[in-house]
Order: sequence, then structure tokens, then C-alpha cells
Amino acid sequence: MESVRRKPAPGAEWAIEAAGLVKAFGARRVVDGVSLRVRPGTIFAVLGPNGAGKTTTLRMLSTLLKPDGGTATIFGLDVVKRAHAVRELIGVTGQYASLDESLTAFENLVLFACLLGLGRREARLAAAELVDRFGLAEAAHRPLKQFSGGMKRRLDLAASLIVQPPLLFLDEPTTGLDPATRTNMWHMIRRMVEGGSTVLLTTQYLEEADQLAGRIAVIDRGRVVAEGTPDELKASVGASSLRLKVRFMHDLADARLTVEHVLGGRSRLTAEGRTIVAPVNRADQLADLLAALRQRGIAVEEISVQKPTLDEVFMAVTGHAAGDRESGPPASEPAGGRSGGLPASDPASGKEAMPS
Repeated sequence: MESVRRKPAPGAEWAIEAAGLVKAFGARRVVDGVSLRVRPGTIFAVLGPNGAGKTTTLRMLSTLLKPDGGTATIFGLDVVKRAHAVRELIGVTGQYASLDESLTAFENLVLFACLLGLGRREARLAAAELVDRFGLAEAAHRPLKQFSGGMKRRLDLAASLIVQPPLLFLDEPTTGLDPATRTNMWHMIRRMVEGGSTVLLTTQYLEEADQLAGRIAVIDRGRVVAEGTPDELKASVGASSLRLKVRFMHDLADARLTVEHVLGGRSRLTAEGRTIVAPVNRADQLADLLAALRQRGIAVEEISVQKPTLDEVFMAVTGHAAGDRESGPPASEPAGGRSGGLPASDPASGKEAMPS
């Protein structure tokens, strides 16, 4: 049995179109004028550190928070005025699993399917298909308290797909997972898009955005500070970069001055301390640099040239590394959770809204 599929009205150019979204908690603007456009059938990543405004933006787009300013539509439907209709078209997996620890994986999926309006027989068929698709068949009848974190994340994602949504919001879907499980999750996300869904994911992981997304928005302090394809963003900080490790620490300052003089740009040091990173615009500069270092008697332990990384993009547009943590959202900001599978507040009416 295939999951029930919901379809948006034909003719919508954008799966998501947001303009100038604003959300404040007290005196603090957590989201400060975010604008995004996401085409159907793509993976779009919102990249940023903790406290950047990623989750709050996602919750406004998914109807769980009412914007204080700006507008947003999902397949042409206003997220405030047409919140119920929008919920027919989306699924949301938050940062924390919305699962019942006392039930088995199979029982959890049957419960979510029944809440979404499937009959008992349909619910069981859907649950059986999903535990198999997500590699949970052998553990399907074990209580969740025996599950690893990665298994719970897979089950949480499976619950979001009981009704195949045209648009799926994933809020940091691989946080805390081991590398192997994270890679498996990436494969599942790609399969969703191959099956016709659009995915917007938030992440702190540069590699995750690079691997999955066709387009990335870098958000920092509540604002979009850069947007483009991974290649466009990398090209914006230079064609490639030099990494040069000196053999002796006493040569570091002199080596850095030499690098900057020959290459004509600013350099930085890595956390390790003996490695200099600087932009390279022309290949012939390397020969000049090596000659200059040799002339000054500076011993080089390692040297390489690499294409730009998203880490360098993040440093360039925000002034700090992607792993640097800002202060988290205020206590009044709602925690991440699930929509499309559990009741959610209706921002247009202020009432509790059951899933359609």
C-alpha cells in the first residue's frame, strides 16, 4: 500500500513564498524580515546557528506561529488566512520526537494514522509499509524505550509521511545522530523528493546543507544574510583557498605576512594554530608564494589548495563560524514539535485545530 497523497491546487509557481516575516518575543525580534522562495520538487535548506531564527521561521511557515509582520503562502495559500487548507498540504517533523514511549513503533504509527482519519485497516497497512520503508521492521513491535535516538528520529519522520505531504518541513532532522544514521536519513529525504514532495529543512550542519539542498539560505540573528545554490555561495567567497601549515611556530607571523603580501588578501588561522588559510585567485600565485617563503627561510610542513567550503561562506557573511552558538530563543518561544499529525493551534482563530 502506498501512503495517501495530498495534492496542492495546480498552477502554484512557489511551494513557499515568504516576504518580510517578523516575529518578536518580548522586546527581542527573533525573526527580522525573512524572505524566502522555494520551488516545488526541491530541497531548500535554512542554515544557521542556534538562536538564529530558523525554527521560528519554520513554525510561522507551517501555521504554528502567527507572524507579527510580513506575509507567507504555501502553494499560493496564505498561512494565516488559510491555515486549515495549508495544513492539508504539509507535514512537520520538529527537533524533538512526538512519540509515545509506552507504545511500540507499529502502535505509534497506527495511532497517528487514525488521528489523520484513516480507518483501522488502512492505518495498519500504512504502518506496516512505513516500518519496512524506514528499516524498522525487525523492531516494529518493541517498546520505544528500547529504541536508540536514531531509530526514534526515523520513526518520527515515518509518522510525518503517513499522509504523503506535498511539502515537508524538517527542523534539524539529524541533530544528535551518529554519522551512519545521518547518512541514512539523507537518503530517505532524497527519496521523498523523488516521490514528488518539496522539503524545507533547517540545519546547523554545513555538510548536510551542502549534500542535500539545491538552494540554501544562510540566516543569522533573524535575517537572511546570503542565499543561493551551494556553488553560488562558495563562489561568492573566492575560487579557492590556500591552506599552509608551517613547521615551526616561531615562523607563523612571518609566514602569514608573506602569504598576505603575495596573495593580496587577508588570511586567518585555524583553531589548531599553525595553519594559515587565505584566498587564492590565480594558480600562478602559488609558485610565487613558495619562492617567497623559501627566500625568507620559512619551513612549510603542509600546503594544499581547496575549493571554498560552506564554512568559509558562513564566516564571510556572518563573521563567525557556523558552530558558534548564540543565545537561544527566549523561554516564551514555543519548542519544536509536530504538525500535520497532532492538534496544533490555529493562529488565525486562536482555537485548537484538529488535523484534517
